[in-house]
Amino acid sequence: MPTPTPPARLGLGLAAAGRPAYLALGRDVDLPGDRSPAALQARTHELLDAATALGIEYVDTARSYGRAEEFLGSWLRTAERVPFVASKWGYRYVGDWRRDVDVHEVKDHGEAAYESQLAETTALLGPWLRLYQVHSLTADSPLWEDRPLQHRMARLRAEGIELGFSTSGPAQAEAVRRGLALTVDGAPLFTSVQSTWNLLEPSAGAALAEAAEAGARVVVKEGVANGRLTDRGTAFGSPLGGAARERGVGVDALALACALAQPWCDVVLSGAVTVAQLESNAAARDLVTHAEGWTPEEWVQPEDPAAYWSARSRMGWG
Repeated sequence: MPTPTPPARLGLGLAAAGRPAYLALGRDVDLPGDRSPAALQARTHELLDAATALGIEYVDTARSYGRAEEFLGSWLRTAERVPFVASKWGYRYVGDWRRDVDVHEVKDHGEAAYESQLAETTALLGPWLRLYQVHSLTADSPLWEDRPLQHRMARLRAEGIELGFSTSGPAQAEAVRRGLALTVDGAPLFTSVQSTWNLLEPSAGAALAEAAEAGARVVVKEGVANGRLTDRGTAFGSPLGGAARERGVGVDALALACALAQPWCDVVLSGAVTVAQLESNAAARDLVTHAEGWTPEEWVQPEDPAAYWSARSRMGWG
């Protein structure tokens, strides 16, 4: 008899907690008033404490998430239980701790950016870093043809740090397949992939299933579609809202449970910015055992990928 696939686990992503502005519905309600570095560090520590209490043992951050790596590192120095720590390079935070700037982060997949950001990440997370990912590996990235950079990254892998990449945009499936086919000295360069998958944008699902079949870790981000798949973003009388109420949970928990139920999925990230949100997200885990026979397509219709990503790009940084 084949060994059953272990259920996916919930992780905590710090994209929304490490900087004053982010793409999410209702952020002014979640983060009223003080958004100083000290206030957001305290909030990040509170979230990490709550995650530990909830048994969440995977934490994802990035160089471009404001000061999230710094906040995480300061918490880890006194943590009684250390989670699996993943970070990313390839974007720089340029928001200057303001909410009203036109550009909050800038993409750079060059070797100089890799070297400088790796040094910064190592200074903050060095003893705990387990996975280092290319942030948003898309078709226009110079990394695809940069063999010296690929070999430099492979040296990090040889030192014991796992390598992965994240994807975004309507062509995620292509990036997943291309990224996992990339080799250095005959071995796959990447063994982990993080992609957007949710009920509105499931187009990467087949490619992620292939990734899992090939032995890669599959991490789902944006499972609640930046707040669109929550009680705030879903009409009260909608089929999805009704299905959540029938189960006694929020729309967020049902949406995340649908991701956790995917047989190819290893980790689903919560992007919570309050402890209450994290606790609501965590309710998804109890739903998965009852997922057989679910018909999510009757609750919400997927959108055309290009239309989904266009709508996401129009969301304001709040």
